[in-house]
Amino acid sequence: MRFILGIVTIGAALWSGYWFVGQNGVQAGFESWFEARRSEGWAAEYSALQTQGFPNRFDTSFTNLVLADPDTGLAWETPLLQLLALSYKPNHVIAVLANQQLIATPQEKYRISSDDMRASIVTGTDIRLPLDRATLTASNLVVTPQGTGESTKATSIRLAAERMVTGQPTYRFGLAADGLSPALNWRVQLDPAGRLPDTFDALTADFKVTFDKAWDRSAIEDARPQPRRINIRLAEARWGRLELLVAGDVDVDAAGLPEGEIVIKARNWREILKMAVSSGTLTEGFANTLESGLSLISQMAGNPETLDIPLTFSSGRVRLGPVPLGPAPVLRLR
Repeated sequence: MRFILGIVTIGAALWSGYWFVGQNGVQAGFESWFEARRSEGWAAEYSALQTQGFPNRFDTSFTNLVLADPDTGLAWETPLLQLLALSYKPNHVIAVLANQQLIATPQEKYRISSDDMRASIVTGTDIRLPLDRATLTASNLVVTPQGTGESTKATSIRLAAERMVTGQPTYRFGLAADGLSPALNWRVQLDPAGRLPDTFDALTADFKVTFDKAWDRSAIEDARPQPRRINIRLAEARWGRLELLVAGDVDVDAAGLPEGEIVIKARNWREILKMAVSSGTLTEGFANTLESGLSLISQMAGNPETLDIPLTFSSGRVRLGPVPLGPAPVLRLR
């Protein structure tokens, strides 16, 4: 009996030693990371940093966290961030985010509020912490640009990413938004007659992206990986009578210009053209010309209300079927 008690006591002492060594390592690691960012010119501050969770967890809390990268102009402020991990599985982290956050870009600042936002992140055990898979969920999400004060809302958002075993830094992404309600000013601009409902019926996407390097610590510390190939397996948006389905592949060059073809299937596509005119995306004259050409294509396909047509990216330009639309978008992550 004494022998067993002794073994238990020694085991508990060893585990306690492991936890306290690990706790000190986690704390020191975060402090060192923040100091390294500050030495690079970042704003990287917090009012308190604490790691708790004895005996089975390493739960780290940041209070009044501020991160800002001067090279990209991106910044994030949150009153509280919790990173929760099992002490025997530290490469699987649950991040619990505050109900109120601020994200700033060079163009705009956004207030982010939610009832519950959290992420699950699993990395490899390599010191670079390569991403294996991640999920982000949020309920009753509200995004408000400070410049307009008009909010975009969603009952729930689910985003998932998983690295694929291809020998390349390829990741599969999934997105689903329920109860998505665009900002009122945007809805009025697109639909001044108010014929569409306040919320989307569905918004989902399933796609794969191959990047020029893996997502790991360097994606935050140095530079974001850039897309080199995008495969849209299926993206779907349904909003009242409007329905849009998208699938296709594009390659992306070093300048961020796409090359390839995406097939668009649009139901009640004339309404989409009217919305594009209302929003200022297309001029009325160009939209009329476009409608005439697309009407002929849809009639040849047998259904004048449904349009199946390729969106082609080539030589820095984009075409919808045979109709040139203008310069192609630049696909680069800041």
